[in-house]
Amino acid sequence: MLVLVAPGQGAQTPGFLTPWLDLPGAADRVAAWSDAIGLDLAHFGTQGDADAIRDTAVAQPLLVAAGLLSASALGDVAPGAVAGHSVGEITAAALAGVLDDTTALTLVRKRGLAMAEAAAVTETGMAALLGGDPAVTIPHLEKLGLTPANVNGAGQIVAAGTLEELAALDADKPEGVRRVVALKVAGAFHTRHMAPAVGVLEEAVAEFSPADPTVAYVSNKDGRTVATGAEVVARLVGQVANPVRWDLCMETFEQLGVTALLEVCPGGTLTGLAKRALPGVQTLALKTPDDLDAARALIAEHASA
Repeated sequence: MLVLVAPGQGAQTPGFLTPWLDLPGAADRVAAWSDAIGLDLAHFGTQGDADAIRDTAVAQPLLVAAGLLSASALGDVAPGAVAGHSVGEITAAALAGVLDDTTALTLVRKRGLAMAEAAAVTETGMAALLGGDPAVTIPHLEKLGLTPANVNGAGQIVAAGTLEELAALDADKPEGVRRVVALKVAGAFHTRHMAPAVGVLEEAVAEFSPADPTVAYVSNKDGRTVATGAEVVARLVGQVANPVRWDLCMETFEQLGVTALLEVCPGGTLTGLAKRALPGVQTLALKTPDDLDAARALIAEHASA
């Protein structure tokens, strides 16, 4: 059983879209999406430096565009389930047929702008904690005023809060945590700091007519599969101010009988977690079009099972 997954913010790197635009029709699709959302995706995806693509309002549409572009290059895929980490849930919603591509890009553009505006109110950020026991780490973070914004499994939790709170974490790491790594994001996502963005997105989706997912859609709110398009969209709105439970998503993959996990561009983060948390499951990350042949072979072996 194949699971198709999409990464979240922080996975982007300068120039990562460049090789994908050489595929037939890709440049035209990206140009049409750019016109629809008022953002030059090709420019930022090929020429934007690290600071430019760290901007929340730019990074999020870029990630969704890259995910959709790389998935379409695979041809017809019949995964047993789809899921996305944070903004990757919008990619997953499109891959599951809940939203069409243009609607997904329109939504993520509004999401990025709303979250960037919310992040500008207070200087905040996020940091990954590697190692440690969640039962020890989470109470420690809460004591420092931080939120466990991403519980990723495989020994990784991402803390979010003000820069002062993150500085206190550097000086006072939870017992068992080996490293604290600052993330390439511009705000405390999936925390109370993002509450203003929720209202903006509620208005944005009010006129949506989402379809029900055509495959199992695993939500990172609680790791449960969601059967209706309306519920998927409601969760997309609420998740910006609530923690991501990727650990529970991976538990659901295991319960569903996953045998392979394929991560769309810019892949790497979620396959890394799966290698540690889902031993025996084959993994592959789409980074460039050079990975497509291996991905198609993986699909042929696992999607038809």
